[in-house]
Amino acid sequence: MKKKHALVLGATGSTGKELVKLLLNDSSFEKVSIFVRNIPNIKNKKLKAYKIDFLKLEDYKDLIYGDVLFSALGTTLKDAKSKSQQYLVDYTYQYKFAKMAIENGVKYYSLVSSVGSNKNSLFFYPKMKGNLEEDIIKLGFKKTYIFQPPLLIRHSNLMRPGEKIGIKILNIINRIGLFKSQKPLSVLELAKKMVNETKIKNTLSVNVYKPSDIVSTK
Repeated sequence: MKKKHALVLGATGSTGKELVKLLLNDSSFEKVSIFVRNIPNIKNKKLKAYKIDFLKLEDYKDLIYGDVLFSALGTTLKDAKSKSQQYLVDYTYQYKFAKMAIENGVKYYSLVSSVGSNKNSLFFYPKMKGNLEEDIIKLGFKKTYIFQPPLLIRHSNLMRPGEKIGIKILNIINRIGLFKSQKPLSVLELAKKMVNETKIKNTLSVNVYKPSDIVSTK
């Protein structure tokens, strides 16, 4: 079997870090290229890190070659400071990068989206995510994998107070048998699912994973 070259966008985020670790330890992938604002302290002969200016993505098009692109880029409104800046990160950067990837022959695309994403939503965030999903699908990758995970469990020092409270409430509700499909999911489990799905040959050209498709309800 031909070994793959993985590209990772959002490699320094919670899910992205787990993706990179898994890919570097996966014999199915011979090379892992990451595109970041700041080079992480990772030493591995399979890893190639590119420091880029996201406002000048077109300058790096010649570097965007490989087999499968994993995109886990994203920010919050609080961190972005404005909706326009959040849109720039969550939609514009990801779409532009994906477009250049498919133009350069990348065949597989795996995206971390959001539960409740809907292009027809009246609300900013789910509408933005829904529009990104639709526009990525229109690009026509050979295989597209879109993950809409439930509330994600990140490392405790990265969790916001509201997220911690939400996870505690959902865990209590889950224990009495309710909303099991909305069971909080660790970023590691999400990353594992993303990597494993790219290895399955009998998937459709477009694969959308709802929380119930990702989370074990056992």
